[in-house]
Amino acid sequence: MLTSQMIKEAALAAGADACGIGPMSRFNGAPDEMNPQFLFPEAKSVIGFIFRIPRGVQRGIEEGTQFFQYPSMAYGGINEIFAPAVLYQVGKLIEDEGYEAFVYRNTGARGVVSDMDGSPGSTLSPEEQIEVSENAKTATAHHRSVNFTRPAREGGVAPDLQFQFRLAAVACGLGEIGWSKMLLTPQFGPLQRIAFLFTDAELEYDEMYSGPPLCRKCGACVRECPGGCIPAINSGKTISVNLDGKICEWGDIDMWRCYAFYTHAGRYYNPFVPKEVWDKNEDGKLNLMEKDGVEANEQEIMKVYTSLQRYFPSWVGYNMAKCGGCIRGCVSMLEKKGGCMEGKFEEPLRTGKPWRMDR
Repeated sequence: MLTSQMIKEAALAAGADACGIGPMSRFNGAPDEMNPQFLFPEAKSVIGFIFRIPRGVQRGIEEGTQFFQYPSMAYGGINEIFAPAVLYQVGKLIEDEGYEAFVYRNTGARGVVSDMDGSPGSTLSPEEQIEVSENAKTATAHHRSVNFTRPAREGGVAPDLQFQFRLAAVACGLGEIGWSKMLLTPQFGPLQRIAFLFTDAELEYDEMYSGPPLCRKCGACVRECPGGCIPAINSGKTISVNLDGKICEWGDIDMWRCYAFYTHAGRYYNPFVPKEVWDKNEDGKLNLMEKDGVEANEQEIMKVYTSLQRYFPSWVGYNMAKCGGCIRGCVSMLEKKGGCMEGKFEEPLRTGKPWRMDR
């Protein structure tokens, strides 16, 4: 007989750092276009897997000395190698017991809403637009550019549905959403990635997290965002979701602006772009990052991206993470001021002020 304990033991043995299980009913009321109940209508259970991000991959960004390990290990390594291997092993266990395992790795789909802001339509994130236009002219069109994608049957939704991973992790009892929209867990704070498996097996379910608040609402993420993308704690700019009775709330982040600064960081936090490029600001393409009052939208982001993409050392197929300010600020504060990261390490992540280039 398949049990939750069997699944969790298999997950940890295969390499996951934590595992939680919730009923599919916790997604009741989610928007159809982002509701995983449409993926596998007969599914009764969702299984969430946590994969820790080693704090050490943040060290190079924290010191401004090494930026490659974060996207290669904490993005590419987890999303493309480590997590799929665990999904495969646990999926085999479930199917050996006679139930179906619907695995879902990170970055696995796009659906019919924007992967940037959740709005309907075929908006691609900038690096995907460039990939499609420059490198895939003779290949099959990218899914998000296929505007005629439609449901296969009445009452369904168009493939390939992308649900809200962080809320799904909350539904599995793994943690809470912080002010910066990051998933926070008791074990690792903001340092993890997640993957999921859906099954028609009915299992024993974990309660959603109800311990001490994992987000201190301290505003470190607000202060350390180089683009000012995260609203102040007392701004009233919030997004709130009722997840089966649990209220999840976070700051209403300017996601387009966040994308620009996360991948490019701006003149003071990006050592890969020469100073003269920022100074010249050819045709005003960098106005979003250089001038106040410029609205962040798809058009402005594409100007930035096409101007700076040549400076990307992206050997792993993932954009180099040059910012990470909210994550590092969160870790530092949770270590120093008390929280779920307190006492985890012999030495703190941060011992001085965050670096900033003098230019």
